[in-house]
Amino acid sequence: MTSIERNFQMNFKMLTMGAMALAMMTGSALAATHTSALDDPAKMAPFYTDSGMKTMKSEKEFKAAWMAMKDEDRTSMTKDCGDSVIGKSHDNFCKMTKQLGGAN
Repeated sequence: MTSIERNFQMNFKMLTMGAMALAMMTGSALAATHTSALDDPAKMAPFYTDSGMKTMKSEKEFKAAWMAMKDEDRTSMTKDCGDSVIGKSHDNFCKMTKQLGGAN
């Protein structure tokens, strides 16, 4: 094998590895840009009695907070509850939205 062939092979390998690394970083970046409305503390705080968001408010208070939200926020949250992975991590919240007529 000549030195030119070795250089070509090495360059080809380096370009391939670079392309793979770029593809993996791009995928990670795209995944990180989509966050759930259910993970936004500012949107979720009105539904909980504590700052750690562990204890849900009463059904009456929950409904009042839910109805005070913008339609697009309610739609986004209902959609997120319909996602099996996201909805599972916010099970109690999603159960309450379903009781209020959410399609999850």
